[in-house]
Amino acid sequence: MTRLKKRAEFQKVARGVRTPRRGFLLQSIRRSAEGDARFGYTVTKKIGNSVERNRIRRRLREAVRLFGETVAAPGVDHVLIGRRPALTLAFDDLVADLKGALNAARKAHDLRRAGKADANPDGTQGPRGPGRTAPAPEAATPSERRSDV
Repeated sequence: MTRLKKRAEFQKVARGVRTPRRGFLLQSIRRSAEGDARFGYTVTKKIGNSVERNRIRRRLREAVRLFGETVAAPGVDHVLIGRRPALTLAFDDLVADLKGALNAARKAHDLRRAGKADANPDGTQGPRGPGRTAPAPEAATPSERRSDV
């Protein structure tokens, strides 16, 4: 199991599926290349000082090391964004949340894959490519939204 280290990898995963849990937010995206699941860890400065942030990161890393390989789908990148409850949450509960989040992310990826296959059953592409929709219409300008004008 390898780790995500570059900012571009984290940004790419941020566009994927989000699975919130008590101690963390799991973001995941399927990549084109097959291989082991990859994990990245981050904790924002809003959470606390460096000691608390590093402790959260270590707890998340250990949970993934022990149980992530068995549950994570191959060919998927995951980012765990630590939250403050990860400090006080029992480790068994943290692991149970991780397993549940990885299973939910796997199901979401399967649904997305099935949805793309059903999006254009005749094989034609939409206006912006396969499985994509046209952009939403622009919102009204502020002067048009005001009711007292």
